[in-house]
Amino acid sequence: MTVWDQVVGQPEAVSVLTSSAQVAASMVDGTFSGSASAVAHAWLFTGPPGSGRSVAARAFAAALQCETGVGCGSCPGCRTAMAGTHADVHVVVPEGLSISVAEMRALVQIAARRPTGARWQVVIITDADRLTEGAANALLKSVEEPPERTVFLLCAPSDHPDDVPVTIRSRCRHLGLRTPSAPAIAEVLHARDGIPQEMANWAASVCGGHVGRARRLATDEAARARRESVLRIPLSLQRLSDAFTCADDLVKSAEADASEVSGTRDEAEKEALKTAMGHGGTGKGTASATRGSAAAIKELERRQKSRATRTQRDAIDLALVDLAGFYRDVLVVTSSAPAALNHPDRESDARKAANTWPPESTLRRLEAVLACREALELNVKPRIAIEAMLTTLHHG
Repeated sequence: MTVWDQVVGQPEAVSVLTSSAQVAASMVDGTFSGSASAVAHAWLFTGPPGSGRSVAARAFAAALQCETGVGCGSCPGCRTAMAGTHADVHVVVPEGLSISVAEMRALVQIAARRPTGARWQVVIITDADRLTEGAANALLKSVEEPPERTVFLLCAPSDHPDDVPVTIRSRCRHLGLRTPSAPAIAEVLHARDGIPQEMANWAASVCGGHVGRARRLATDEAARARRESVLRIPLSLQRLSDAFTCADDLVKSAEADASEVSGTRDEAEKEALKTAMGHGGTGKGTASATRGSAAAIKELERRQKSRATRTQRDAIDLALVDLAGFYRDVLVVTSSAPAALNHPDRESDARKAANTWPPESTLRRLEAVLACREALELNVKPRIAIEAMLTTLHHG
C-alpha cells in the first residue's frame, strides 16, 4: 500500500503530487538537469473540510522522503513520515484558537536547517488560516527566501485573503482538493479500516464528504448519539422553553466532548513538565527549581485552556453544520430538487418539516444557523449565540 492510498477521491491531485515528488527525487539523486525551481518550495492545499488537505500534505511529505521517490509506503522514509516521527518532517497543528508569532519563528528557525537525512526539510502547517498577522509575516520572510532543501506545505479552506494572506498565497503553488464521493469514502472505510460494508455505506452517506468524520461515526457510538440528538432539535422546538433546554444540552455536550479529548492529556502534560522542572526531587537545587517552575506551569495551563476552548467550539460548529444540512434538506424536499440529501437517514423528518414550514421560514432558520457560526467566529459566548439561534429556529 502506497502513501497515496490515504488520499481519498483525489486522483488529479495525486497525479500532480506524484510527478513533483519524482522530480524532487531526481534532484536529490543528481540526475535532474533542469532548474532548481522545478520543485515548488511552498504549496497551498485548499478544499472543504474533510477533503483531506492535511492527509494529502503528509502523503506528499512522505513521498519527498521516499527512497524510491514515488511514495512506496514501505521504506523507512515513508513509514516515519506518515507516522509523524521523521526528523525532517515538522507538522504544526494549532492546539489553541490561533498560531502565534513565537511558534512560527521557532518553526522558521528549524526550517532553515539542512535536512538530516540529506533529502528534504518539510514543514506542514495544517491550519494556515489560523495564523495571526505576526505569524504570517514571520512565515512570509522564510517563504520569500526559502532554504535550498526546504518545502512548506500549507493547508487552508480556501485561498481567499481571509484564510491566507495574498503575499503568502502568491508565493505558493496552489492545489485544490474536492469533496470525496460517498462511494469512495465507503470503499476506504471498508477496505482499509475493516468496517462492515453496511455501516461504511451509512457513515459515508451522512458525513458530508468528511472522511475523518465518517470513520468516527462508523466506529464511535457516542458520536452517533451526539449527531442524533442534534438532528432531533428542529422538530422538538415546540415551546420557547425548549430552545433554552436544547441550548443547554448542546453546550454541555460540547464541554463534555472537550473534556474527554483533553482531560487525560492535560494531566499527563502537567506531570511531565513538573518532572522536567525538578518536582519531587531531593537533591541540591531542587527547591529553587521547583519555585522557578511556576511560570512554566502557568503558561502550560494557559495553552491547555486555549486548546479546550478550541475543541469545544469545534464540537459546536460540527453540530451547527449538521443543523444547516438538515434545513438545506428541507429546502431540497420542498423544491423537489434531484440533489442528494445531507442526511438521507432523516428524510422522513425533512418531509414532515417541508409539509409544515413555508420555504421562507425554512430559509430564515438556515440563515439563523449560519449567523450563529459567524457569531462564534467573532468570539460571542457560545451559550448566548446558540440561545439566540434556537429562539429563531423556534419562531421560524
